[in-house]
Amino acid sequence: MEFTVDTDKARLDVARIHRYLGEESTWALGIPRETVDRAIAHSLCFGGYVGGAQAAFARVVTDQATFAYLLDVFVLPEYQGRGYGTRLMDAVMAHPGLQGLRKFMLTTTTAAPLYARYGFTPPAMPEALMERAFADMYRQPRDR
Repeated sequence: MEFTVDTDKARLDVARIHRYLGEESTWALGIPRETVDRAIAHSLCFGGYVGGAQAAFARVVTDQATFAYLLDVFVLPEYQGRGYGTRLMDAVMAHPGLQGLRKFMLTTTTAAPLYARYGFTPPAMPEALMERAFADMYRQPRDR
């Protein structure tokens, strides 16, 4: 079957995206559905489909002028090993709103070779990067 990618949020299987992120990902375990809904609403999202079924997903937080951050990239396990991750990234990198950016960032612990093919490298000045990070954010009791 043909693999297609588009940015139509109406086609996204948000329940499946939430299930993957909350139960199978290494970075967002326990994420609430409401958080996924809000993240999708405020991001440029890419759905990858096989025969109309959601097979892959990526989202980009961006101003579409100077900066973008790629995250929540996945191919569902039953679709892995078929080149869909590469085709999803081809679509992300070709998107008109993501051209000519001063900075395009991502974080990965598992797919550096894939992203390197698209020009992503370790930061030139890692000492200049700062973050405010909360490990296991969605699996901890919160006072907020």
